[in-house]
Amino acid sequence: MPRLVVAAPASGSGKTTVATGLMAALTAGGLAVSPHKVGPDYIDPGYHTLAAGRPGRNLDPWLTSEDLVAPLFLHGARGADVAVVEGVMGLFDGAEAAGGGFASTAHVARLLEAPVVLVVDASSAGRSIAALVHGFITYDSTVRIGGVILNRVGSERHERICRAAIEETGLPVFGVLRRDADVATPSRHLGLIPAAERRAEAVRTVERLGALVEESCDLRGLLALAHGAPPIDARPWDPAAQIDARLRDPAAPADRAEGAARLGEPEGADRPLERTEGPARPVVAVAGGPAFTFGYAENDELLSAAGAQVVPFDPLRDEALPEGTRGVVIGGGFPEMYAAELAANEPLRRQVAAFDGPIYAECAGLLYLARTLEGAPMCGVLDAEARMTGRLTLGYREAVALRDSPVARAGERFRGHEFHRTAVRPGPGAEPAWRWPGADPEGFAGRLRLASYLHLHWAGSPEMASRFVGVCR
Repeated sequence: MPRLVVAAPASGSGKTTVATGLMAALTAGGLAVSPHKVGPDYIDPGYHTLAAGRPGRNLDPWLTSEDLVAPLFLHGARGADVAVVEGVMGLFDGAEAAGGGFASTAHVARLLEAPVVLVVDASSAGRSIAALVHGFITYDSTVRIGGVILNRVGSERHERICRAAIEETGLPVFGVLRRDADVATPSRHLGLIPAAERRAEAVRTVERLGALVEESCDLRGLLALAHGAPPIDARPWDPAAQIDARLRDPAAPADRAEGAARLGEPEGADRPLERTEGPARPVVAVAGGPAFTFGYAENDELLSAAGAQVVPFDPLRDEALPEGTRGVVIGGGFPEMYAAELAANEPLRRQVAAFDGPIYAECAGLLYLARTLEGAPMCGVLDAEARMTGRLTLGYREAVALRDSPVARAGERFRGHEFHRTAVRPGPGAEPAWRWPGADPEGFAGRLRLASYLHLHWAGSPEMASRFVGVCR
């Protein structure tokens, strides 16, 4: 699979502009482009999806595992002519908890043996750009930097100075983008506004980015670099095979006991994973629409592989859950921006409140299930109130389940991600879902409920899908 990684020295250099524009330009040129994003980010893949016309997928060694990065990449890239991977933060910035740049763009580039194109913000420098690039070339010889794209260049003279200096390092300059306010994507409290919230504008933005990259970059040179990547020694990830493997070999009870003992919690029941074979495919309703845009495609694929019929619904517009719903999944997003509209959809709120099947909710879903969000009535499934705060909570988490739920067993450990500016105040007697180092117990868990701030990539724990569908049955 021809592939390249779009990286940068630091956040804000223009990775998303270049990566999304490159995906759009190559797609407009008739190629099937597979879009990917390093890390847990949900927003950039939404723009990648618009640019490439196929799901933007995440590659994250922390949320899944190092061994799954290449198989997940090949799974997402089936049938594509070329793959473009957008990096995260600076090239060597990763998960601090794991140390050594774990889950960084450089880490993923090594796992994929993919060449890197470095996007450099040249707005405040001239020849000094070459020293910066030289440092990135020599810092880690296991990462192959194949070229540079200059961003925010001010004039032809500025371009000549920067281009000549970088070429002295031995790297080609594949493109030069001038300063252009017309291609900026609006942001708010958690980063870019998701594409699903501004669909028509987002389509126009992506088209402009594609045209900009086509005019400003050497597409043939970039494709030649991508084709120079060696074969990947891995098989594509298969959700059905993952479900089958976990059914045959459940998580070891000793692992669950160790996690429970570490927290002084009682060990959960040592039960096998639920089998979900049978003629009926229970309907699992998955929230979508502008208020609930955060989700990993592999989660839905695992639910389908486990035997569910996955049906989307929009809590802003649909007044009822899909017919025959046996389970509900509500992922992340920005319900705080739509609190009034969500509150106004009283028929759906009442149905969710009365629903007697399993519910799994992450972050935005947690807020929607609370009694109120910024004073607006929500579903009231949880005895809790949610509000906005001025504090950003962000980072990887290694969490231990505190009690059994539709997807986890007490004492089991999972790796997730937290990303929000809200807080939830539980009522008395709440039973929290998770605990991780340095934090109070978090979320809500019970036999038919799990709602918390923790985002989970189920490819790293396929048993979650099998268990959820088993409870639905």
